[in-house]
Amino acid sequence: MSDEKKQNSKTADKLNKNESAPLNSQSDIASATDEHLASHQVSQAEETAHDTAEADLREQWNQLSIAERSKAFFELTRTDAEELFLSLTANDQFQLIKEVSQLEKRSWIRLLAPDDAADLIQEEDLPLKKEEWLSLLDPQTKREVSALLAYAEDNAGGIMSSRFIRLRPQMNVDEAISYIRIQAKTQVETIYYAYVINSDQKLLGVVSFRELFSSSPSKKVEEIMHTDIIRIPVDLDQEQIGQIFSQNDLMALPVIDEDEKMVGIVTFDDVAEVLQEEATEDIHKIGGLETLDAPYLQISFKEMLKKRAGWLIVLLVGEMFTATALGYYEDEMKRAVVLSMFLPLIISSGGNSGSQASTLVVRAMALGEVKLSDWSKVLLREMMTGFFLGLVLGSISLLRIFLWPWRETMYGPHYAIIAATVGVSVIGVVLWGTISGSMLPFILRRLNLDPASASAPAVATIVDVTGVIIYFTMASIILKGFLL
Repeated sequence: MSDEKKQNSKTADKLNKNESAPLNSQSDIASATDEHLASHQVSQAEETAHDTAEADLREQWNQLSIAERSKAFFELTRTDAEELFLSLTANDQFQLIKEVSQLEKRSWIRLLAPDDAADLIQEEDLPLKKEEWLSLLDPQTKREVSALLAYAEDNAGGIMSSRFIRLRPQMNVDEAISYIRIQAKTQVETIYYAYVINSDQKLLGVVSFRELFSSSPSKKVEEIMHTDIIRIPVDLDQEQIGQIFSQNDLMALPVIDEDEKMVGIVTFDDVAEVLQEEATEDIHKIGGLETLDAPYLQISFKEMLKKRAGWLIVLLVGEMFTATALGYYEDEMKRAVVLSMFLPLIISSGGNSGSQASTLVVRAMALGEVKLSDWSKVLLREMMTGFFLGLVLGSISLLRIFLWPWRETMYGPHYAIIAATVGVSVIGVVLWGTISGSMLPFILRRLNLDPASASAPAVATIVDVTGVIIYFTMASIILKGFLL
């Protein structure tokens, strides 16, 4: 018996005894009542403290180390700990319980639905250890989780739940509702939809609870079910599943195998976390680094260097080609030193326009707004955009030289022709940068690579090299007979 219950029992005993006491024992009754009220207030204070501790831990979770998380987590009451545990990611759940005893592991993993248990076990790298985790589950859940683990973890089969409401088409509405009540007692993933399947487990239709409860009890399920169903194959990538959810107002999607049999459902909450992970991965790639496997503050110094150094080395090697290109035009730079003053302006304009274009196209691809077959439309659009952007930037550059008060002192008597050279070069470099940045994601997609790898730094590096060539080619043509 808990301390609170013992205290309440003692207080009740005192009150019961005092009921048969004479009227002059009212002070004893008041004392017992005050004691009971004080005990109740202490209980409420403790409950509030527990709720506050759980809320504070949830808020500070991402800033804590693994050791700090574990210590604070196991100091919570079991009820609060369970509530927090169920809200965590599979990786966080795994980190919390991987070192506890087998008995404790069993108690925690059995809280999870089969698809969530599969996600947790996927965090284990060693096959033998995965078998140990599976052995902690009850036989039915073990079979379901083993089936889920057979699929790739980033496909529909890897994130689906095999527990869903099933109905037969010949049932009437009254029988269907009774059958749903029975199934709802098990750990089904969602009860928003009921899926109508035949004896071969093939999906025939879907019906919502609202439609069932608003229909006549004698009506057959097959009369009210919808047959125009969006269904997804088990091997569909999770990013594509996210796009389907974002394009349709649905809470769940049925998953079918190669034999057209329904094997599970993917719910929106299954995909929400996946979408966040995919977006984070794309942002990291666009920034020119490998995806971080943990929150920023939990990544070790060595791991952070490893994640960031790779791309920086590749980009450094790429920039070496820029130095090579500059060496090729060494004579032109000696004869017209003024050209070097505008080199950063030329290079940055091309790099910035390329980065913009690649970011727009990569995001449009991720949202399903642009397909591989749309490359020609995008090319035409970006050529027009790049030309007019270059015209705007080139005009500003030209005016900057023309209107500078000390233009002759800084640029010499041929400042007008230099201004024209810079203006035309900016147009060419911005146009080329826009085309390169928009087409590189399509090339990568065609090669079955991630378009997000067309990161802004990579595009900028490519455009830097070609920008130097465009600039000095324009200078050789326009300044010939003047400075060159």
